[in-house]
Amino acid sequence: MSDTPADSSGPAVPTPTHSSGPVVPTPTHSSGPVVPTPTHSSGPVVHSGGVGRPRIVLITGPSGAGKSRLSERLKAAHGWPIVRLDDFYRELDDPGLPRSPLGIPDWDHPDSWNAESAVDSLRSLVETGRCELPVYDIGRSAITGHHVVTADSEDVILAEGLFAARLIAPLTDEGLLADAVCVCRNRWTTFTLRLTRDLSERRDEPTIVGDAVALGARTASPKQAEQELASLISSAT
Repeated sequence: MSDTPADSSGPAVPTPTHSSGPVVPTPTHSSGPVVPTPTHSSGPVVHSGGVGRPRIVLITGPSGAGKSRLSERLKAAHGWPIVRLDDFYRELDDPGLPRSPLGIPDWDHPDSWNAESAVDSLRSLVETGRCELPVYDIGRSAITGHHVVTADSEDVILAEGLFAARLIAPLTDEGLLADAVCVCRNRWTTFTLRLTRDLSERRDEPTIVGDAVALGARTASPKQAEQELASLISSAT
């Protein structure tokens, strides 16, 4: 598209910011301290740009918060494909796996999870409608196989996992992110559900939620998130 010159023929007539009524300038910041605005406020936020429309929804939250169950309900209701981001943990012999000074793998470190590989897979799913994903065995700390996930051109793609919020920035930069939600329950409910999970997981719930919000996720209960994410159907069509 060619550039439009700043001035056409004839004398230049400045165009007012508002055609009618008094002009009321909107300050960049209101009074009081400047508070950074997160990437997502309340309710689903759809970003523009990238390949087609933004289609990826990131679902994160503490263990036992209901990430997987929420994803399954949305898939059952709308047919949306799910990408299990926990399958992108690094294998035990991966040189990029963070370790303690004693050489013990640090599975709580964000870099124990391969964010770059996850982004590549999600991008491929959006661009081609197909991607091959790893199947990761937590007990063996190894990839034990692969499976194929497909997506139609109008599908919302659900990507859920503990470190999902780390993908907010790269997916936003590529114009692929539709929303990012950190699922939170009542703390006692979450604690009870975690008893059935891997007892070796020691991640602190407030830290996980705080980190996700700092990276741009919004918080919601499973029920609230399900209702709000369902609205993506109408906003995307």
